[in-house]
Amino acid sequence: MTEETTTAPEAATEAPNEPKFTVQRIYLKDLSYETPQGAEGFQKQWQPKVNQDLNTSTSKIEEGLFEVALRVTITVTDGDDTIYLVEVEQAGLFTATGFSDQQLAQVLNTTCPSMLFPYAREVIDNVLVKGCFPPLMIPPINFDALFASAVQRAQANAAKESET
Repeated sequence: MTEETTTAPEAATEAPNEPKFTVQRIYLKDLSYETPQGAEGFQKQWQPKVNQDLNTSTSKIEEGLFEVALRVTITVTDGDDTIYLVEVEQAGLFTATGFSDQQLAQVLNTTCPSMLFPYAREVIDNVLVKGCFPPLMIPPINFDALFASAVQRAQANAAKESET
């Protein structure tokens, strides 16, 4: 009985259109933290209201290499007063080849942000604790559902525009 082995260069040429996805690097791109009230914010009892904004952006660096950035902004207010504001932009370099346009959009808008989100959440938690505020436990986000909803809205808007 003989075993058949395939060398790496041969394996690469066997399925050139097979989808491939790898993480090259995950890094903190931007961080902003503000406590506009300073020490006053620690002197009173407050009823905080937490507002969370989320945004993703994608840039094609070169063929098959993409930078995806996830920006999370947390604003905590008490009435009209801002207690603190934290803005984190967590980014990553991702290699994605062999995907159809629709598959690539799905990967870049769901898989990549899902990988970046835990890092951004950890940065926010660490900054708040170092700023003498209680930790903020941000719940997980279903990026697949957000992307599906955005696609449906875009299709509905396109249908409305084609009717007029």
